[in-house]
Amino acid sequence: MVSSLQLATDLGQLLLRKKLTITTAESCTGGGIGYWLTAVAGSSAYVDRAFITYSNKAKQQLLGVQSTTLLQYGAVSEQTVSEMAVGAAKAAGAQCAISVSGIAGPGGGSADKPVGTVWFGFYMQGSIITQRQCFDGDRQHVRQQSIDYALKRSIELLTASIN
Repeated sequence: MVSSLQLATDLGQLLLRKKLTITTAESCTGGGIGYWLTAVAGSSAYVDRAFITYSNKAKQQLLGVQSTTLLQYGAVSEQTVSEMAVGAAKAAGAQCAISVSGIAGPGGGSADKPVGTVWFGFYMQGSIITQRQCFDGDRQHVRQQSIDYALKRSIELLTASIN
């Protein structure tokens, strides 16, 4: 298994090669993605700022998530992470953004959105891709799997892009 630090290092090298910057908009991961991105020496070349938007109020104020989106779909939804990623990229002036919102547990789950449900938004040079994952385990495991998935998927998306 590849470590979070190795994933962050690989993503950083890719961003440097493509001359891109990245930001994060995190809820359930509480800044974990940003932590690993900035654990890499030299990361200031591609990370300027990141956002921990745990509350709905923070999502609205810092990222421009619409209150109607939160009311209609909830914080853990495709629509919300899409608005989070676009808002973070705009606020940071970054070409790339990762957003994440999920239910890490142990409580907070429902029949529609059980514990372990995590939505991701990937804003990559003007395109938005959203994905839903369901992770197993306790709170720590759900958070760690979310961080690693976000880093790994960002590498895949940037590698696949022709820009």
